[in-house]
Amino acid sequence: MKAVGYKKSLPIEAADALIDFEAAKPEPKGRDIRVAVKAISANPVDYKVRKRAAPPEGEIKILGFDAAGIVDAVGPDVTLFKPGDEVFGMLPYPFGVGAHAEYAVGPARAFAFKPASIDHVTAGALPLAALTAWQALNDTAHLQAGQRVLIHAAAGGVGHLAVQIAKASGAYVIGTASERNHDLVRSLGADEVIDYTATDFTAAASDIDVVLDPIAGDYSARSLRVLRKGGILVSLLPFAPDIPDEAASLGVRAEVMLVEYDHQGMTVIADLVTRGKLRPVIAATFPLADAAKAHVRGETGHVAGKIVLTMP
Repeated sequence: MKAVGYKKSLPIEAADALIDFEAAKPEPKGRDIRVAVKAISANPVDYKVRKRAAPPEGEIKILGFDAAGIVDAVGPDVTLFKPGDEVFGMLPYPFGVGAHAEYAVGPARAFAFKPASIDHVTAGALPLAALTAWQALNDTAHLQAGQRVLIHAAAGGVGHLAVQIAKASGAYVIGTASERNHDLVRSLGADEVIDYTATDFTAAASDIDVVLDPIAGDYSARSLRVLRKGGILVSLLPFAPDIPDEAASLGVRAEVMLVEYDHQGMTVIADLVTRGKLRPVIAATFPLADAAKAHVRGETGHVAGKIVLTMP
């Protein structure tokens, strides 16, 4: 099969480290399924893996966590899917890479049925980012209707989906974004949008129940100041060691969350899509052979929505 990966001997800090190569088609075992991939997200974590997780000398590592496509084969213990089913999902994070290829193998319960109302490109944009938003807001923060939510980087890959998920939960949603993305964020359901380039969000937001922060750095400590008593900061990146103690002194909580593969979560996401409550914004698409161009585009930062790789 055709695949895109990188090897240690190449300059893994640069997008031109990505190479096309022929790999053996993986075989599903046990509870795994094999998916004939039609579309794949290019996520920021893919860029980080390429830079930081070099394979052994002489080996090529295939990138990618998200996949949408058609079940091609199933392991002997799989009853959830059968060949021909259209699915989408996230390979086990952070070690289950392998979606940047014509075929990907992963646990059956890492996938869900693709909604019939969307194509594979749209489905491929969703899994990791939508699962991250869902697990942060619901499994970690236990978001309730009527609560006030502040979502940083609200036009980003996770953020623009989190806005919609929070709104579907009945929350009052405030997002931070540059002014050029305000109309987009509002169109996704945000009640307020703060231009972080011109306004200190700590002066513009208050009495917040949940902060979703994919940025960390000084955003963590500053975000604690806008939470009401009993509120929670959910960070998608590690924050400073003193943040939990500072949070406790303010009567709030701070948690770091790492996304997990999740059949139930993917099924909820599929339902939100079917009901018209969730849609990814596709910033750009590239054929798999142009994965390096997708990485260059993504690493410029400030991409509104998702970048998707497609199969010929």
